[in-house]
Amino acid sequence: MADNRPIGVFDSGIGGLTVLREIIARLPNESTVYFGDDGRAPYGSKSHDTIVEYSLQDMMFLEQKDVKMIVIACNTASTHAYEVLKKHSKVPVVEVVYPGAKAAVNATRNGKIGIIATNATVSSGLYEKAVMEEGRDIKELKTLQQACPLFVSLAEEGWWDDDIAHLTAERYLEPVKKFGADTLVLACTHYPLLAKTIADVMGEGVTLINSGISVAGVVEEYLKNNNMLSDGGEATREFYTSDDALRFESVAAPFLGRGLPKGTKKYTVDRFDVTEYLR
Repeated sequence: MADNRPIGVFDSGIGGLTVLREIIARLPNESTVYFGDDGRAPYGSKSHDTIVEYSLQDMMFLEQKDVKMIVIACNTASTHAYEVLKKHSKVPVVEVVYPGAKAAVNATRNGKIGIIATNATVSSGLYEKAVMEEGRDIKELKTLQQACPLFVSLAEEGWWDDDIAHLTAERYLEPVKKFGADTLVLACTHYPLLAKTIADVMGEGVTLINSGISVAGVVEEYLKNNNMLSDGGEATREFYTSDDALRFESVAAPFLGRGLPKGTKKYTVDRFDVTEYLR
């Protein structure tokens, strides 16, 4: 039985578009609703309680749009709020951590995996835990986490491949290169926007893991197994931001392509009361 309701995707800004792009590429007949909480970004510098509160409000907004599934296209929100959202959401919830961790374990050749993320994701330790769990059969598997908070700002500004981006990447990635990682997890959905710069700095022979690709596979598998795929009609794309809609489109358009996003609307989700979920 077909389910033509859209897939809901949220992130603290435009970074989650890297996940949305992969979902659209893999499931072009599925309608989508995207919410970028640009007005309160970045989540990575916020406290655990604040991240959970914001994520619950994002969830409530997407539920209001009658989505059939919610994808947390934000590593910070996934590490801090996934369990809470899974408990309270009216629809299935997919996060980005474990799919990316599995892809990294499958890709490594020398057992050394670098993880670059926001301060909040690094401090949670969940991504590192996920990699170690997925790679429990690999002898002497090692990880190194590195916080790269300025990458989020660079991504939001559209400074993906310039001198500032390269200098910042060289400073952040020096410990990861010395560690000898042959696989690098881009553990923030903003980071694939800087993939070319990151790859240039890391050098040849290092595999970058974009968890969006893995997440799209998880979404497809779940929808298929639960008879929730659409009937193949024309898909719709809706975009919302908590900041300026025109700015959102100007930054996001070069990356998404296909004439997207368009018709973006501003919506502030702090109107949603999540007190009952925080008791």
